[in-house]
Amino acid sequence: MEVTEVKVFPVNEERLKAYVTVTFDNSFIIRDVKVIRGNSGLFVAMPSRKRKDGSFRDIAHPLNNEAREMIEGVILKEYEKELDKQIVQ
Repeated sequence: MEVTEVKVFPVNEERLKAYVTVTFDNSFIIRDVKVIRGNSGLFVAMPSRKRKDGSFRDIAHPLNNEAREMIEGVILKEYEKELDKQIVQ
């Protein structure tokens, strides 16, 4: 599995820093991934849906830490690139 495209859409909110669309192998896309500033730095939150009981459940997510770390690394790298582009402009 390879991340073939990452589109970053920055937002100016206190904790939510960006929405991200990720494409895998030029054939599978996940939208509404979030970059969030937490207490210990940035992290990636997968898209989720609110359940009837008020809890949230991920719609799509990696099944192991290796996949999560790979996806998070690529997303955060692209997020930083997008921030650098905005500073230059």
